[in-house]
Amino acid sequence: MTNARHEKAPLRPGLASGPGGVTATWWYTVLSAMFFAVSVLFVWFWIARATAAEAPALLVLYVAGALVWLAALSLALRAPWRAEAERPARAGRSVTLAVAGVAAVSAGFGAGSVTLALALVVGIGVLSLPRGVRGRVTVVATLVVAAGAIIESTAERFGAAAISWLVPFLFATALPGAIVSTLWWWEIVRELDRSRAAQARLAAVRERLRLADDVHDLQGHHLQVIALQLELAQRLLMTDPEAALRHLADAQRSVDDARAGTRALATRFRGVPLPDELANAVDLLRAAGVDATLDVSADADAAPREALGPVVREATTNILKHGGGAWARLSLHRDDGRWRFRAANDAPAPVGVGDTAEGSGLHGMANRIAQAGGEFSAAARTSDPGAAAEGAVAAEFVLQAAVPDEGEPQ
Repeated sequence: MTNARHEKAPLRPGLASGPGGVTATWWYTVLSAMFFAVSVLFVWFWIARATAAEAPALLVLYVAGALVWLAALSLALRAPWRAEAERPARAGRSVTLAVAGVAAVSAGFGAGSVTLALALVVGIGVLSLPRGVRGRVTVVATLVVAAGAIIESTAERFGAAAISWLVPFLFATALPGAIVSTLWWWEIVRELDRSRAAQARLAAVRERLRLADDVHDLQGHHLQVIALQLELAQRLLMTDPEAALRHLADAQRSVDDARAGTRALATRFRGVPLPDELANAVDLLRAAGVDATLDVSADADAAPREALGPVVREATTNILKHGGGAWARLSLHRDDGRWRFRAANDAPAPVGVGDTAEGSGLHGMANRIAQAGGEFSAAARTSDPGAAAEGAVAAEFVLQAAVPDEGEPQ
């Protein structure tokens, strides 16, 4: 039966969510542009209100044009967020720009200002231009708006306005540059996000290539040896059966070596950082009803995982299988140039106080730690040192392992 494999679709550039993505930056960028645009239109609202005292319809026209223009601006600002394949068709963009142009002219007519209408048209029109052209066009258009503002500000009617002409005209002149600068900032952030994603993909590809090389070197060597030994055994099977059996035994040992090497390779690539291993162990103990606590150094990522990882797993197994089930205390610290792991738990089983456990798993852990140049101990203890008699009930079982700081770095 074929198993259906569901692969997660890759995120579009700039669409990553969470702390590591750029969603928050996007909203900050869009809201900054919209806030500045609303501020400009709000300032000009007071100009329109003062100049349209005798014609309220002009104020209504300004408000309607301003609201429609803001809606068109919000639609135009969505385009940089979308992937190229999902951007609206050229006809849709043309309709948005046409509506925005009409709204800009309406707002400018309602406020009695050609400068405002020109600034609104330029502010939304430059968003549809290519990135390389957009900046130069914005500079030229801003100079034109500034010239219009200087000419228009000399009109006699602005001298009687409730607000000085300087503020609204400066706001209008700065509007195109403000919108384009926020878009420029977003494009930089998006390119950085794409570069980060590309680096992550490249690192994954390099890791897969390294794994492929390791598997090829490991399996290729052993398969060649096995093939040679089997060929020799086949040739000697009729003439020298004992020699053929020896070659078959050698082939079997080569198979075992290949399997061991493959397991070691898989362990190296699938290894979990030691702090995560300890956290998983505590979660497992708590799920079993054990009151488990964990105390780990902040730099525990540097602890030798290959040496201490199996010890952590063995200690967790012992607590679950042989512990009293009430409490457990796990810790990992660096002290005097050695990483020291300690696991203590309640141990109600009658054992000799201070006797070292001789379980096969613990014995294997002791050998592993010894090969790494460290020390290993596992012993039962009582809370009363005077009760050191055979058959005393142990208060706790303590497993300790210490390995040199020069162990495998993470």
